[in-house]
Amino acid sequence: MTCFSCLFGRKLDSATHRSVELDDELSGIQNVTLYPYKALRIATDDFSPTNKIGEGGFGSVYKGKLRSGQMAGQMAAIKVLSTESRQGVREFLTEIQVISEIQHENLVKLYGCCVEGNHRILVYNYLEKNSLATTLLDGDYNNIQFTWRIRKKICIGVARGLAYLHEEVRPHIVHRDIKASNILLDKDLTPKISDFGLAKLIPPNMTHVSTRVAGTIGYLAPEYAIRGQLTRKADIYSFGVLLIEIVSGRCNTNTRLPIEEQYLLERTWKLYERRELVGLVDTALNGNFDAEQACRFLKIGLLCTQDDPKLRPSMSSVVKMLTDKLDVDEHKITKPGLISDFMDLKVRSNAPKAKPGRDHTPGNYASSGSDNLDTTRLTSAASSQATMTFTFPCTQSM
Repeated sequence: MTCFSCLFGRKLDSATHRSVELDDELSGIQNVTLYPYKALRIATDDFSPTNKIGEGGFGSVYKGKLRSGQMAGQMAAIKVLSTESRQGVREFLTEIQVISEIQHENLVKLYGCCVEGNHRILVYNYLEKNSLATTLLDGDYNNIQFTWRIRKKICIGVARGLAYLHEEVRPHIVHRDIKASNILLDKDLTPKISDFGLAKLIPPNMTHVSTRVAGTIGYLAPEYAIRGQLTRKADIYSFGVLLIEIVSGRCNTNTRLPIEEQYLLERTWKLYERRELVGLVDTALNGNFDAEQACRFLKIGLLCTQDDPKLRPSMSSVVKMLTDKLDVDEHKITKPGLISDFMDLKVRSNAPKAKPGRDHTPGNYASSGSDNLDTTRLTSAASSQATMTFTFPCTQSM
């Protein structure tokens, strides 16, 4: 593992008390191929701009064909972290450790990494159809027909991937940054959950983990944003928001709309109360969808985003509801948890003027916290505070 030491050498010189801890963590990493930097330069044609498929505060992502090793001949997504990246040593290690130990049809596959000199690079399988943010929400469909059947397939796939992380993996994994830009699509439009840099492990004997709050405004569960108490229910909230985005074809926040329609969850709840949920379904479908099923999905989204986390269903239950194996009990639906007042304050003070078209989450293969990070403090009604690192993806124009 001496190769890793080259990467972190300068950092450790100024913080030698952490060196033993980092060495211990590095020694536990297995099942990961170490790629020479030269091999990745060759694969990407010297990191040519024509091969760039994503960019953000973390650095850039390039597509390239691997020419050596076990995956020789395979296309790969090569995620190059910049030296100024907000994704630090801890997040880099977390992403490697978490994703190298698990495999599932709806999770991205890590081929390996490069930790040569000052370079920190992750090598993933290349997913041809980009992210949901870039395609569906931004309207850059990339020749994809987002039919109702395809949207249903994507919703169920993401739910199954999360159920696997939450309930089958030991210890359980909380992703912490489920959002449209972290859902990638392969050539068959099978969804893959990506970016595990913020993931947390939940030991079986613990109800929650208290942690620095990090994630994306609009997808953050209010109880996590305010108190920093992380459970699997925070991911379920984020999934609920994503589910409603997929059905409606719009981002969770759109400041170009009338004030009463800017926040998707608020809009969904109002339409639910008026029994007009079908009005939220994406008009791009031109009426070619199962109205009853679409409304059912929107109700599941409301179940997942309820203010009381204890009322939110488990992801395995969500999968059963999405696949018609479990009824949706409308009597259990309560008003969603919202932090729109805080969102409104930050969005209006940070967002540049949006371009015409749909609001969107920029980038693909983007790292957690990669776009327009802002660190601030949020005070709850009870005056409790938590340091927060947020991304504002849905109001930006790149």
